[in-house]
Amino acid sequence: MRILLINAPHPAIGSRIPSDHLPPLGLLAIGGPLIDAGHDVRLVDGDRDGTPVVELIRQTARAKPDAVLSGHSGSTSGHPVIAEIARGVAAALPGVHIVYGGVFPTYHWREILDAEPYVTAIVRGEGEETACRLMAALGQGRPLDFVRGIAFRGANGPRATPLAVPVRNLDAHRTGWELIDHARYSYWGGLRAVVVQFSRGCPHTCTYCGQRGFWTRWRHRDPVLFAKEIARLYREHGVKVFNFADENPLASKKAWRAFLEALIAENIDAILVASARAGDIVRDADILHLYKKAGFARFLLGIESTSEATLASIRKGETTAAGREAIRLLRRHGILSLATWAAGFEEETDRDHWRGLRQLLDYDPDQVQLIHATPHRWTPFSQQAAGRQVIQTDLRLWDYKHQVLANRKIPPWRVLLWVKLTEMALQCRPKALYRVLFHPDRGLRHAMRWYTRIGRRVWFHEIWRFLRDGRVKDGPSVAAFWGTDLEAARDGVPERSAVTENEPA
Repeated sequence: MRILLINAPHPAIGSRIPSDHLPPLGLLAIGGPLIDAGHDVRLVDGDRDGTPVVELIRQTARAKPDAVLSGHSGSTSGHPVIAEIARGVAAALPGVHIVYGGVFPTYHWREILDAEPYVTAIVRGEGEETACRLMAALGQGRPLDFVRGIAFRGANGPRATPLAVPVRNLDAHRTGWELIDHARYSYWGGLRAVVVQFSRGCPHTCTYCGQRGFWTRWRHRDPVLFAKEIARLYREHGVKVFNFADENPLASKKAWRAFLEALIAENIDAILVASARAGDIVRDADILHLYKKAGFARFLLGIESTSEATLASIRKGETTAAGREAIRLLRRHGILSLATWAAGFEEETDRDHWRGLRQLLDYDPDQVQLIHATPHRWTPFSQQAAGRQVIQTDLRLWDYKHQVLANRKIPPWRVLLWVKLTEMALQCRPKALYRVLFHPDRGLRHAMRWYTRIGRRVWFHEIWRFLRDGRVKDGPSVAAFWGTDLEAARDGVPERSAVTENEPA
């Protein structure tokens, strides 16, 4: 079959502001197995080029594919654009198979199939094996009833087949790197870059995250094979920066250390960027020198809150002390810390925001990113916030950088004021400016200046968007917005056991 993978242009600030763009790992992960199954596969990256929807539809019509597959890591906020593209493609190419995958369609399959009759099928959960089985069935004209892990429109309306068994061996399917021109993708201020994934899932139970439901279990790739793939991309394609897509790559210290040692043995001068839990950084205090030697330059630490009570309510499973210690340890080993902090988990007062600002200053991260708590339908947080009012009903703005929940204690403009003030105080304090201007490590100094330039543009852009976009005054509750039975909305994708697939020791 002729298959076209479409990476839709995402409306989020993070996609539209930076000049650097990373390749769509999710689509490439599906593309490799489809190519190996004998299909003719192409990728159109509308997000990289900011391609208008009308032009994407024209390009698709000219390509005349048998099937169009779309999905986006942005999920909720990316859905309206994907739906618009699918509608246009169906009109331009009657009879084309339109397949949609990712987190949002996994949990919203009923609504999508009801509202979008041109969607052929939805892939629910991991896509490498399911997409191949689905394409084989469509190509041979076989019924879809026996393809596990999909939803489609049956004789009696939308229906879902049993979930597919999660991919046990993450090395069994290769990433379709040949679908991209590596020279077109960059990060870290113009350096050639890709997104890679060592592990999937997370054994923790944070209420704002849907990783456990979507991936079901934490699994990791073979540490040595993964290190060899990074080295090959570095040597053969000139990739310098590797951005890890993992939510929790450090879950197994044994596996992580094996990866670090294998990558060090490859002897390449790569830059690695990843996310981590502060507690895991503290746990690995004795091997952080290996992190640095392997090439890690920055870790995003999901601090989320500086309130012990809030951390407990969102089941973060960490303490404020761990956040402070992780930042200190990373700095001691020459690795940057990017701390994220979320407004809106609780209905904060002015005093709460002032306390949060002072505590973040005490944490002393190298960089900071403030976001807004967002109750996506598949997260337990949507149940915690079921009675709170939604003030932003445009799904394109559900990207963590816009306020979507009302705060009965202070108005939206004052929440924005506190968020912007906190960002300015953290990034413009003398200590932070000194690091940006005079950090002794030339590479890290370049990275901090690059991030500061982007942050400055985003800072003003968010204020402008706040003034432009507006909010609804009498919006629905979260429960009414997503449907009254939020637990049933998980549609058979339960919160699985926290047990990891690989040894967690």
